Amino acid sequence: MISRESQVRNHSAGVTALLVSTATAAWIASAAPAFAQNIAPATVASDDAGEIVVTGSRIRRDRAEESAPLDIVDAQVISDRGYTSASQALNQLTSNSPMLAQADGSGEGSGSGQQYPNLFGLGTGRTLTLLNGRRMVTTSAATGQGDAQVDANIIPLGLLERVEVVQGGGAAVYGSDAISGVVNYVLKQDFEGIELDAQNGISSRGDYHTYSLRGTAGTNFAENRGNIAIDLNYAKSPLLRYDARPLSALGRLTVTNPDDTGPNDGIPSREELLDAHFWEFNSNGVVFNAPAPFTSFLTQLNGTPLQFDSSGDLVPFDPGSQVGIPFSSGGDGFAYNNLVGLRTGLERFTGNVIAHYDLTDAITLRTELLYAHTEGTELPQGQSRTILNYGTYAGPVIFTINNPYLSDSAKATLSAASPGFAFGAPLFLSKYFYDLTPDNVQTYKTDTYRALIGADGDFSVGDRDFYWSVSGSYARVKGSQRRWEVDNAKYGNAINAVLSGGDIVCAINADADATNDDPSCAPINPFGNGNVSAEAQNYVSVRAGLDYVNEQVDMLATFGGDLFFLPAGAAKFSVAYEHRDEKARYTPLAANQQGLFGGGTMEVGQSAGYNTDEISAELLIPLVDRAMDVPIVKMLEASAAGRLVDNSIAGKEQVWDLGMRWQPVDGITLRVSRSRNFRAPTLAQLFAPSSTQLGSVGADPCDSDRITSGPNPSVRYANCLALFEANPNYGVEFDGTNAGLSAAERLANFQDPAENFERATITTGGNPNLRNEVSDTFTYGIVLQPAFIPGLTISADRIEIDLKDGLSSFITSDFTATCYDNTDPDPAVCNAFTRLAASDGVSPGGTIVTGTSTTFNAGVVKYRGEVYALDYVFMPGDLGTIHLGVNATHNTLLTTSVTGETFTRTDNTYLKPTWEGRFNLDWTKGPVKVSYQAYYLDSTRADYYATIENNPNPRLDNNLTHSISMQWDTGRMTFRAGIDNFTDKQPSYPQIAYGDILGRRFWVGAKLTM
Repeated sequence: MISRESQVRNHSAGVTALLVSTATAAWIASAAPAFAQNIAPATVASDDAGEIVVTGSRIRRDRAEESAPLDIVDAQVISDRGYTSASQALNQLTSNSPMLAQADGSGEGSGSGQQYPNLFGLGTGRTLTLLNGRRMVTTSAATGQGDAQVDANIIPLGLLERVEVVQGGGAAVYGSDAISGVVNYVLKQDFEGIELDAQNGISSRGDYHTYSLRGTAGTNFAENRGNIAIDLNYAKSPLLRYDARPLSALGRLTVTNPDDTGPNDGIPSREELLDAHFWEFNSNGVVFNAPAPFTSFLTQLNGTPLQFDSSGDLVPFDPGSQVGIPFSSGGDGFAYNNLVGLRTGLERFTGNVIAHYDLTDAITLRTELLYAHTEGTELPQGQSRTILNYGTYAGPVIFTINNPYLSDSAKATLSAASPGFAFGAPLFLSKYFYDLTPDNVQTYKTDTYRALIGADGDFSVGDRDFYWSVSGSYARVKGSQRRWEVDNAKYGNAINAVLSGGDIVCAINADADATNDDPSCAPINPFGNGNVSAEAQNYVSVRAGLDYVNEQVDMLATFGGDLFFLPAGAAKFSVAYEHRDEKARYTPLAANQQGLFGGGTMEVGQSAGYNTDEISAELLIPLVDRAMDVPIVKMLEASAAGRLVDNSIAGKEQVWDLGMRWQPVDGITLRVSRSRNFRAPTLAQLFAPSSTQLGSVGADPCDSDRITSGPNPSVRYANCLALFEANPNYGVEFDGTNAGLSAAERLANFQDPAENFERATITTGGNPNLRNEVSDTFTYGIVLQPAFIPGLTISADRIEIDLKDGLSSFITSDFTATCYDNTDPDPAVCNAFTRLAASDGVSPGGTIVTGTSTTFNAGVVKYRGEVYALDYVFMPGDLGTIHLGVNATHNTLLTTSVTGETFTRTDNTYLKPTWEGRFNLDWTKGPVKVSYQAYYLDSTRADYYATIENNPNPRLDNNLTHSISMQWDTGRMTFRAGIDNFTDKQPSYPQIAYGDILGRRFWVGAKLTM
């Protein structure tokens, strides 16, 4: 648990850091005359845009007048760095936890290719995405316990003017999901001319070839009263195999260290295993005498285990250096790094139209049309038919000497190795099929449509200025996921082949029972790799996946302006009404609905929806300005916002935001905000249909590899020991191994196969009783803009977020961890999973055999940190213009609890390191521009609780990547080139996601302007 004293220390640390900043600022201000003598004059272009609506408020104001920290990435930066999607720009924000279409080394796949912002690591569903200040339709599938997310890949780069990121809160102005902040993509409103842009890239290893093509055109019409612009963009990046980079190719895992003698001996309980393989199977087929994963059961000839080669002939099998079940180092088993791909391939096309027409001098009509198609391609796992899964649909191929695909030499060899085989006894082929289906890729497609019409204007009444807007939008996402699976029944028919009339046929078509005949059945040759005929593939393969549709209707009306006048200026207000309808439909394909493959789960489609009516109001009150001549108060203003929400399912909610800005002297502004924010449950979290299927449990706290880990290792160990004391068959293998040992000894030897293999029946579904989650956010900071250094802005802000009633996705490993890491386990939590009372002949007693996955309002999240920014533009004589930028995020606390009781910290880990920093340097002179960027990740822990006792690599080194680019503007043509990660810095060992796994990459581009 996080103590009150720890919370006070974290808060005090933030106050101390910002007080130091404030004191330094005051010293600089007082020393201004001395400093001014050493600074050369600099001319910096000013922004004369006047008052605009900036993300974080619907009140028109100057961009620098926000009471909460605001980060801005403009379109020029995206072009300078060679980014081809908005997601690349977001991933460079130090406050954002990058979501990459990349495997993380845990054995999970690389995902769909969709990328979402995730400010401060609080979760992608807690960062709200806007387009021109309006909500977007969710692009992710309404399945499982999914969040409402918007893929950054659908944003039109050619029309993107800037990305505004509010760090911390925003729900009082924009509504649900603005917990950790808001990302607003602002499009250009008056684009004129034609731009044709192309870019090509490749890695220094000759792979990862990327390219993009873009055309943008815009023109004024009706005597400049209107403007219309069109942007078309196509981009593609390839999928990447897991072994394509040195670090991921190592095939690294950690396994039990046999040299460990106890929890305090300084010897890790885990040790590294490199070149990891599953020794029990491969893609050609390993032969066993009995259906259990023990080396003594490998079919051996003169002491040499046997396998098939790719052509189907028997050859010796090397199981490698075994470290138990299921792993070995080296050998001929299935390589761990072949399980999944490293990067998802992504192909996307976007088409956008934006237009406006000034109906009068005070009324403007607007429209926005968006279409985006994305297609992600992932390398998923193949078809497992292995000895590890005996007794399930994924069990090994059982064959006898009568299998017609066996050669005479194979029959003789197997009979010599296993004499009973010659007399009809079965053997067991343990194989990972790559040739049962036409291909082994999984595709994710989305088509996003959005149309918006609106009008806005302004008018005056006396001395007061007012402005208004109305808009209505309809958006729709059609998504699909597709892969090949194997029909269990047809596989059972095809794998049983016999010789009939000189032909190899399915046994069902050659037996005496005519009622079971299937004329389309084509027999499977299971021996080797690539020997399954196309006819057999077509017979057993079924198309699996799902289709989904998300729809959104959003009606928004705003009205704002000058409320009344005070001595310090006009008090401004804004009110808004928003009505939103959200619908989602999820339709599994026929094979999924019928349960034809896998564990036989019959998936059920689902459709649901909700509507919400929301009213918001904002007030900005200037209390003091410089003309009032108040001591140490050049400016003082207060702001307030509130929102009333009536959600047809989640109910009513009230959120608010209070802020203040104070300028004690010129060039120094202090700001503070306090807000209450919320997130409504998604349709998937509420109404996902209940389904049951075989799966792995991820992590069993009572596994011998994990009993010394977790937030409370001693509590975990005591609870697991009590469990084994109460169940004497727990830890006993099918052959009696560990029988008669003490509970402590059985626990020390216990390896739960359900961690890595589909041994557990998992029930997944929604929870219609969910409530809104709410958070309290507190930010305070300082902005320095010293007059004696024109062009310099420095800011530092503290951010504190406390979330309760969190919408927590409870999976089986959450239930198990909560059960065993708690001094007083909740029976309801511990009953959400069950264990095998005694060995079933394959798995040891104590193996988790059932589990649950759903959503609860139980989570607690606490975040503490600071964001720092420096921006400096100056012109040193006639040497051109130099632009320096520094951004850093200092994460001091990120702790989460699924249940609200036991907390897990992820700050000071690779998921959220203590320091993240970015340095930019741009030099421009005439037509030439050179840009340099460095991105820094602090030295950190493998996980917060990692020590030498439980992790052979408890710390990760810091990681610093460097990139450089250059532009040459000839007038109509602009040429650019760059090298990303030019030192080829790999991620910090051993975590493949802590740094840039792609390595050095070269790119060139050109833009024609007409």
